[in-house]
Amino acid sequence: MPILKHRLLRLVALARRYPGVIAAFGFVSGVASFFLVDRHEGFARIIALVMLLGWVWLVLERMLSEMLLDRFGLRLPAPVLRYATQLIHQESLFFALPFFLASTSWNSGQAVFTGGLIVAALVALIDPIYYRRLAPRRWLFLTYHTLTLFVVLLVAMPLILQLPTARSYELALGIAVLLAFPSLLGSITVPRWWRGVLVVGLMGALAATGWLARLWVPPATLRLTDVALASRIDDAQRAPADSLAEIDAAQLAAQGLYAYTAISAPLGLQERVQHVWLHEGREIDRIALDIRGGRKEGYRAWTHKQRFPENPAGRWQVRVLTGDEQMIGTLRFRVSGMPAGG
Repeated sequence: MPILKHRLLRLVALARRYPGVIAAFGFVSGVASFFLVDRHEGFARIIALVMLLGWVWLVLERMLSEMLLDRFGLRLPAPVLRYATQLIHQESLFFALPFFLASTSWNSGQAVFTGGLIVAALVALIDPIYYRRLAPRRWLFLTYHTLTLFVVLLVAMPLILQLPTARSYELALGIAVLLAFPSLLGSITVPRWWRGVLVVGLMGALAATGWLARLWVPPATLRLTDVALASRIDDAQRAPADSLAEIDAAQLAAQGLYAYTAISAPLGLQERVQHVWLHEGREIDRIALDIRGGRKEGYRAWTHKQRFPENPAGRWQVRVLTGDEQMIGTLRFRVSGMPAGG
């Protein structure tokens, strides 16, 4: 056992001496996992499982440390535990970040969420900020810890369990809130009889915030690979025959308009998505579609809208949403003029 302890301490000393190596490893392995997911189904699930096992260690860290001490007389040095936690944060964020970068609608509130993930990943790489600014502030570290677990679950659960995005979001939020319980309990120092009530209240607030914020959270395992608004669809090619940014009201009334989307979902995921048509910010129509992932180019689907308001002129959007309202992307176009007889 002294040999094992000596090697652990030596490993920590090397990590302190070459901190950039660990940071680079976390970044490269995270980005590599994103590209490997689309190519190797089995490897994708292994990566996701490793990420979740790392979080099991963090949740059970104290208990496992006590078991090592009781059974083998080995006490893990505090620096080893700190570096293990930091490494798991690095690996988790850089594993999840490429998925969110690819699926973010940058002209929406999702840019705020993904921007926050970028900042969180950089914090995990910069030791002075991580250890001196983040770690000593218990409430801030708990928030950081819970966010990191949440984003890992959002990516890992669809890959491992083949769950739809909406279901994955619900489970990821529930698990993250549940696993935050021990940390919340240890962070609150009010009198004992108040502590339970306050912890339950905070967990409820955390769950409510996560649920209301789902519109700003990109669907990590779904992304648009092609979009178009077209006057007709080439059925043989399953592709739009043209691409429009503006259409005349008379043509719109005569032909209608197709909203074409190709949605990539890795490993054959099955999803129900919606095309939501909005005119000047007001919802006009909502059409549901079932998609099946697996094609690198994305699953191709379209809706054909033929009934429009009497005066359709102005700005239009077609929002592509998951079943629980997470935004996959947005198409925008403008209608000019008035329909015949208007």
